[in-house]
Amino acid sequence: MKQDSIFFKNREEAAYKLIEVLPIDSMRLEEWTVIAASYGGYEIAKIVANELNASFDILFNEKIFAPQNDDCEIAVVTELEEVLIHEELVKSFDINLDSIYIKSKDIYKDKIKPIANRFRNGDNFQNLAGKNVLIVDEDINVGLVMMACIKTIINQKVKSISVATPILSTASIKAIDSITDDLYYIKHLEHFIEAYYYYDSLEELTYEDIERIKNEGKEKE
Repeated sequence: MKQDSIFFKNREEAAYKLIEVLPIDSMRLEEWTVIAASYGGYEIAKIVANELNASFDILFNEKIFAPQNDDCEIAVVTELEEVLIHEELVKSFDINLDSIYIKSKDIYKDKIKPIANRFRNGDNFQNLAGKNVLIVDEDINVGLVMMACIKTIINQKVKSISVATPILSTASIKAIDSITDDLYYIKHLEHFIEAYYYYDSLEELTYEDIERIKNEGKEKE
């Protein structure tokens, strides 16, 4: 790894640097809900939420990959059963749309629903209608996950929707900026590789990790 490509020591440092680019004082004048778009974004979301005196949560989602290519994301399904498809890739691979929707239902039933029910103790994802929502992730590369989360949350009839991430690909900016109220970031890169390339330490988080992050501090209350 090239030393000059590292922008953040870890997710915690990235979170505090992200806070520096947020209009914290004006945001604190309203109530916000911070939603993580991934496990990796959850730790950052909690730190940002604490700074805003806001609640925080995660929107569970899973990627769908192209047949016989586990590195190519062609769609994302979220825990509210919204599906976002990368139409250009689907056309180029000549993938049947019905097959994607069938697979999305299986993924929702077998992967997303069980983990969401466990995390929320059987409750549904919170109602975000009329709320100011800030979606947070550790990075945005292709942008399919973020766009799926934005689509899901917009359909909740929120008051406003903004996105914040420490680092993102330049190519993703236009699409996200066009459908959100605000987009906040520290670094944008023309040639984005993978998130771990820009963090000194970026360990993969498990379900148990996000449970731990969720419960940290509760024993002190």
